[in-house]
Amino acid sequence: MAVRSPTLLNVAFIDRYGWTGKFATLEKVSFAPIMAAGNLNLTEAALIARLSAVPTYVQAFSTTFPDHKIDRKNIAMALATYVRSIQSTPAPFDRWILGDENAISPAAKHGFAIFNGKGNCAQCHSGWAFTDGSFHDIGVAKGNDIGRGAFFKSSVKLRYAFKTPTLRNVAERSPYMHDGSVPTLEAVIDLYNRGGIDRPSRSELIHPLGLTPTEKADLIAFLKTLTSETEVVALPPPPR
Repeated sequence: MAVRSPTLLNVAFIDRYGWTGKFATLEKVSFAPIMAAGNLNLTEAALIARLSAVPTYVQAFSTTFPDHKIDRKNIAMALATYVRSIQSTPAPFDRWILGDENAISPAAKHGFAIFNGKGNCAQCHSGWAFTDGSFHDIGVAKGNDIGRGAFFKSSVKLRYAFKTPTLRNVAERSPYMHDGSVPTLEAVIDLYNRGGIDRPSRSELIHPLGLTPTEKADLIAFLKTLTSETEVVALPPPPR
């Protein structure tokens, strides 16, 4: 079943990786896209040969790892360490929380109240990264796309359950849902407002919300305040 690549933002602060929690550690995630036919489609041997042909990488591995090797274990460790550094930077919402009343609009402030109240969003999108790091059926997936239920076949609640994504920078990450089936934030809010597919696995937190057009617009205004403010980053020269 085709899925979107989940964001790497703030993955250092969660456990169980991938939409279904298939991977226990970031080190175990790292080789999956490298070797997958639909991604890089490289063999382990081919990757090691490529890296070993670049003096900069040879030097870096030699000085970084006690065994000096370019091998699967060290490559995975290097990639996972880098991925843990991918973190969202402060957003207008953060400036508002710290006391700057002008950092976000009145509509966004109202949207935050809806997020925590009538919209019921904070039940799953909690904490500073706006995710509980858990798995829920929100009434979207269908058919054989059973999510975490594939690993817990006797569990009713995990059937069609997928990982709650962070909402940091969510306005920049369309389309939405694990399968990219929802094109816009407006469509996401409409889906939650309807309550999704009613079935035994659907989370008890998901139900029709009765949001008005103004409330939906204000909720989106709030979500847009979670976009990190632009940072200029100097890229290092390519390895040789």
